[in-house]
Amino acid sequence: MPVRRLGLVVHEGRPLAVRTAATVRAWADRHGIGCTDIDVWKSHEERRGGMDELHHAGDPDLVVTLGGDGTFLRGARIAAKNNASVLGVDLGKVGFLTEVACSDVETALEAVHHGGATIEERMTLTMRASRPLEIPSGIESLLRYGHGPSLPPPAVRPESTEGDGWGVALDVTALNDVVLEKLARDHQVALGVYLAGRLLASYSADAVIVATPTGSTAYSFAAGGPILSPNMEAVVFTPVAPHMTFNRTVVAAPDEPVAVRVLPHSGQAAVSIDGQLRGVLDPGDWIGVYGSPRRLRLVRLGPTDFYGRLRDRFRLTDAPATALDGQSETFWRTTSPVPPDLAHLRLPPPVDAG
Repeated sequence: MPVRRLGLVVHEGRPLAVRTAATVRAWADRHGIGCTDIDVWKSHEERRGGMDELHHAGDPDLVVTLGGDGTFLRGARIAAKNNASVLGVDLGKVGFLTEVACSDVETALEAVHHGGATIEERMTLTMRASRPLEIPSGIESLLRYGHGPSLPPPAVRPESTEGDGWGVALDVTALNDVVLEKLARDHQVALGVYLAGRLLASYSADAVIVATPTGSTAYSFAAGGPILSPNMEAVVFTPVAPHMTFNRTVVAAPDEPVAVRVLPHSGQAAVSIDGQLRGVLDPGDWIGVYGSPRRLRLVRLGPTDFYGRLRDRFRLTDAPATALDGQSETFWRTTSPVPPDLAHLRLPPPVDAG
């Protein structure tokens, strides 16, 4: 489907990203496609929420991000609001979300515009809370010292049912994770964690993470959680530095919500969504995180190799044992037809025998 309007998210601190942005704008101009820079701000300005940013950009059907995975997440929070596709252009580093190098951006745009790309859908998270999220005065400047302005607290969705026990529905779309973490450095946060509506355990911890399979390679992984294939649908709960014997990750089904209540004897807790501070909870407050009906649409120009990216990102081929074998071959003989009993599996693309 031809591109109608394009939104552009640029890592302004990287000269290569700025130069490539000019290439994207020129391509859009040659094709008569509207192009608007989105999620742009100055240090003294407030940032827009996802829906406001989307409408300001004219509801683009393609969002192009120029940067790393962090820049991609900036574009993803906007694109998922309108079912727009996202093309991630990287700056030379191996990322899990970006798709093409800056030098290939025009080729990639042509492929998207003329139907030569495929769309890979990823699960996202949304949430409800006991009350609308707020960021108390003074806390934002403390937590974001040295960074740009934060996003505003999430807006309340129209389907909210405040007052009947279900809390308020928040306009949240998280591709990686929702994190509840301590505010005071010398105090852990005390939390009751519920899975599928039942109490699992009470934790005294630095933080708890609720992640998607896409987010399993981010903060959850750093905290000791497992790596999940992005082709899965699951909700991953990982505690961070818990003071208890049970410190394991729990992988729940996509329809099993994770709710976290701040216990009465706890201090305040910060709520971060895809790494962005979005609110502060007091003792007695709670959030419920669950799979969203919205899917993020990632532009892919060919078959994806998640495990190859995993190997490169974490330098798994640096192990001494792998050096003896050199470049690893694919396990299956992909030059011959796939046997019937393997036809339903996700396998590497066939190798060109010529």
